[in-house]
Amino acid sequence: MSDEPTKLAEGMTPAPRERARVLGHTCEHEGCDKHAGFGFNRPRQESHWFCFEHKDDGERYL
Repeated sequence: MSDEPTKLAEGMTPAPRERARVLGHTCEHEGCDKHAGFGFNRPRQESHWFCFEHKDDGERYL
């Protein structure tokens, strides 16, 4: 294996990194606007989303 980064073919551009916009979830903790990557819910109930810092708040929804 080489330590050199892989190069794209001529004319290709890297894909944009817009994960937060694609998912659209923000943390439900009061006063927090961070991207929420941790979802919690019980079957047939509404989902609740929290960021890494506040993911412990979601434990009550399990």
